[in-house]
Amino acid sequence: MNNSNYNTRLSRQLWTRYLLSLLVWALWVAAVAVLCYYIAAVSSWDGTGALYRFVSWAHRNVALLYLLVTAAGCLVISCRFITRPLRYLDALVDAAQALSHPTEEPIALPPEMEQVQTQLNLAREQALRSALAAKEAEQRKNDLVVYLAHDLKTPLTSVIGYLTLLRDEPELSPAFRARYTGVALDRAERLEDLIDEFFDIIRFSLTHLELEKRPIDLARMLQQVVSEFDPLLVERDLDCALEAPGTLEYRCDPDKLARVFDNLLRNACYYSPLSSWIKISAMDGEQDVTLTFTNQGPTIPPEKLERIFERFFRLDSSRATRTGGAGLGLAIAKEIVELHGGAISAQSADGRTTFTVTLPKS
Repeated sequence: MNNSNYNTRLSRQLWTRYLLSLLVWALWVAAVAVLCYYIAAVSSWDGTGALYRFVSWAHRNVALLYLLVTAAGCLVISCRFITRPLRYLDALVDAAQALSHPTEEPIALPPEMEQVQTQLNLAREQALRSALAAKEAEQRKNDLVVYLAHDLKTPLTSVIGYLTLLRDEPELSPAFRARYTGVALDRAERLEDLIDEFFDIIRFSLTHLELEKRPIDLARMLQQVVSEFDPLLVERDLDCALEAPGTLEYRCDPDKLARVFDNLLRNACYYSPLSSWIKISAMDGEQDVTLTFTNQGPTIPPEKLERIFERFFRLDSSRATRTGGAGLGLAIAKEIVELHGGAISAQSADGRTTFTVTLPKS
């Protein structure tokens, strides 16, 4: 029900009750007056008694007496109906205070304000859910900072250790020197990845993504993304097959959409077993473009699949591997796809995981 309609209905209801109360009171006083007048007329009276004198006075001033009694009753009725909205106002003030610091206890209002009570309780429940979600997100971010701080220290300590060894042991054989240099370089690259993740956290938390759309060839973009992953594909002995039309024109923000494809293919590489395969397909429909990224690998449990696009959620909780990222890649991918008006989803069953991206043409 519309709020303005509800407020109008409540006001009309109060006015109707007020006017009906006045009318009923006036009619009731008139009926009592007529009844008393009739009783006085048919009764025998002692002309010297006090009751006779009062009845006689009331008979002569019946109009005045009627007006006085009616006016007194109307005053009482008016006071009651004036204080009722004030009680409603007090109840709303109490409800607003309760809503500013919501608890599990529901908000209670007078029966006439049942609609408002329902809306306030819905707002209270939403506020509780939002507060809980914010608390959980803040806790995840705090935990992530602790994890990343640990991860930053670990490769940095390793780099310093190996470089110190290279400095202090000038007689090392070329083979050992090359080995230690390679390990130090690997740790330094891991350190660079973690620093990039810190920047991702800052950008994702403090900025809002804006799109700069222009026409591009999605098929060509996918080919470029796959070619950039050649070293990782070779390293893990992965076969990556791309099925796409010769050209696939689409208007989008190419830099941000490329990041979506990069994140999806990177996940597929990291979570695929060695010597397995990855399949990427692009289909040009009448109203939208559908892209799928499928890889072999362990089936993702449903409870994790439901949270896979949440910020800071990491499928692999290990911090020692390169797959233990900040948990922002898929969350950012989801935001970019939705900014384009599309949708992204994940399915996992029978040792295969598929991410589906649907992008509208209009």
